[in-house]
Amino acid sequence: MFDVHAGYVVLIAGAITGLLRFIPFIAFATLRPGFILYLGRVLPYAVMAMLAVYCLRAGGGGAGATVPKILASLTVIVLHVWRRNTLLSTLAGTVLYMFLVQCVF
Repeated sequence: MFDVHAGYVVLIAGAITGLLRFIPFIAFATLRPGFILYLGRVLPYAVMAMLAVYCLRAGGGGAGATVPKILASLTVIVLHVWRRNTLLSTLAGTVLYMFLVQCVF
């Protein structure tokens, strides 16, 4: 037995999902390719900076919460400047942070 209400819900959800996926193509169709390339170069750094500020700002708990964050952040910065490998620096910073939080502080 087919439930008509459920069918309408699936059709509407599918239409909204499709529309949301096509909106960027429609919106950016008139923009110059240079602007899109500029956003591709700038946005990843802006997002990472925003996440870093949010991570270091949020917290509490005194030195037990702040010191691991600072040490892990410094590890990420040093490794990224040295090796230029985002995966390595992020993974090493995460592992160091979890080790410090779980075993040291």
